Amino acid sequence: QVQLVESGGGSVQAGDSLRVSCLVSGLSFSNYGMGWFRQAPGKEREFVAAISWAGGHPNYADSVKGRFTISRDNAKNTVYLQMNNLSLDDTAIYYCAAQPYGTQYTVHYDYWGQGTQVTVSS
Repeated sequence: QVQLVESGGGSVQAGDSLRVSCLVSGLSFSNYGMGWFRQAPGKEREFVAAISWAGGHPNYADSVKGRFTISRDNAKNTVYLQMNNLSLDDTAIYYCAAQPYGTQYTVHYDYWGQGTQVTVSS
């Protein structure tokens, strides 16, 4: 059974940093491209960042470039999203997703986690 379990969300103040994690089980993690998405209240889910199964430069949404960093640890079956200089607009539920042999430009993901809430206040 494939499981993606996000953790590390919480409530922070604007300008703070936070790292969310996604632990993956039930698949060969090193063969999967991983992505982070988010959904703010009243808005559609949007792409945040993605990292290829084969390494290389990750891809980021313009709104998070220079502030967020996606990384993966294949030995731990975990993908991370380091978020710095958080703003009110970053408040959302953050989801990780997995796609076999996905790249940093993959748009379709087969597997999704349940999400972790990130709330940024002033």
